[in-house]
Amino acid sequence: MILRFIKAYALDSMMRGVVWVVIRERRTPPAELGPMLRQARERAGLGLREVARAVDLSPGYLWHLEAAERCPSVTVAHRLAAVLEFEETELAQLLAAAVDDAGRDHPSRIRVA
Repeated sequence: MILRFIKAYALDSMMRGVVWVVIRERRTPPAELGPMLRQARERAGLGLREVARAVDLSPGYLWHLEAAERCPSVTVAHRLAAVLEFEETELAQLLAAAVDDAGRDHPSRIRVA
């Protein structure tokens, strides 16, 4: 994971001084991931909205995944695998591109029961 630290000045009157802000660089998936996801969806005979609904994603986010503009989280990758029938190599490719510290797997979003 690539992190950049920038110095920002607190604008709130209660917070004085310097605040360090962490900016995570967006990772890009392999170019072949998007077309592979689209082909798997079309093989299953499902529309983009149907798959998005089944895996609890917005259609726009699924579109970004299919356009190879976003990396799925590990959670999203497993949900896609449960809905779409991937070949063994496709599943390995999907899981290799999945990130474990963003989206639904970001540490601030994980709920402990």
